[in-house]
Amino acid sequence: MIPIHELLSRIRWDKEFGAAAFRLGFYDRKEAKLLYVSLDAARFGHGDRFAFAFTDEEGVCHDVPLHRIKEVWRNGELIWRREH
Repeated sequence: MIPIHELLSRIRWDKEFGAAAFRLGFYDRKEAKLLYVSLDAARFGHGDRFAFAFTDEEGVCHDVPLHRIKEVWRNGELIWRREH
């Protein structure tokens, strides 16, 4: 299994592979379950290999460490999984 930062880099730089709909499944400690966010909604700082941010439906910004990403889906197909 490739590290998550390498998969995210491939999605960003490989135009053919990255031209798809991606979802990230991450573990939320407060809810004690996986939550999903579209990769389009995730914001990565320039050169940041440690976290991403997203704003939820209520307008609250969340920072999520990359080690909490447990699944990556491409066009509805699971392509990457880390044990919970």
